[in-house]
Amino acid sequence: MRRAFLIALTFALCLTGADAPARIISLSPDLTEILYGVGAFNRVVAVSNYDAYPPEAAKLPHLGQLHNPDLERLTAMRPDLVVINSAQAPFLEDTLKELGLRVLKASNRSVQEVYVAMTVLGRATGNESEAAKLVSVTRAGLERVAHKTAGLPKPRVVLVIDRTPGTLRDLYTATDGSYLAELVGIAGGRIAVAPVTSGYAKLSKEDLLAADPDIILDFVQGPASRFAGDPIEPWEEMPELKAVRGHRVHEVNQDFVPHASQRMVDTAQLFAKLIHPEVQ
Repeated sequence: MRRAFLIALTFALCLTGADAPARIISLSPDLTEILYGVGAFNRVVAVSNYDAYPPEAAKLPHLGQLHNPDLERLTAMRPDLVVINSAQAPFLEDTLKELGLRVLKASNRSVQEVYVAMTVLGRATGNESEAAKLVSVTRAGLERVAHKTAGLPKPRVVLVIDRTPGTLRDLYTATDGSYLAELVGIAGGRIAVAPVTSGYAKLSKEDLLAADPDIILDFVQGPASRFAGDPIEPWEEMPELKAVRGHRVHEVNQDFVPHASQRMVDTAQLFAKLIHPEVQ
């Protein structure tokens, strides 16, 4: 972690001052939010198709998919800096550099890495003091949530991050090692599924029965429509689950939940409300 931080920080330092970028393209919604948080969003000239925050992002050109942007349009915009996250890097970093573009890669797979990303982006844009403030405010926000739930029982939680709509097929869950699992811990719960290397895992119904969580947080992605049905209804197929019997299956559809940025404070507050409604 420290070595990666120093490498990224050295790169960021060389971009400050006269070389601070005036035209930034951000291909990661999380990092776009951090650029906004450090006060550099006014220099962002294009984003990915998945960027929705801040609201002003809707007015910018959208360059396509996270791993497959429109490179012709991207290069035509003559950016001084292209920002990507570590998950995109294997698909994009070499290609962008071959096009002669300056690339900044930031990792935000954990809460600590989000703080590092804030610092690196702040230095890269010449907004170092704003980044330090953003780190401080975000850290304080998470500490407030943790303080509220400290000493309370820690119910076992399954956080479903994806599944086939209307069914319990192709379930994917966050496990320890992911930033979302960290937020569940801050919110006063504990992940019921055994950790895996990546921090995310496919979950069979048998795995779910074995975990038998007290609470299920079901992240329902995509726009709601009158054809989608009740997102909680599929869980009635498994009445043997403690969470289902206790009516502790909660729909989570807020757009900030999957984003590892300063908005993770909102996610921690939401999780705390669902896990420990008695302390709100």
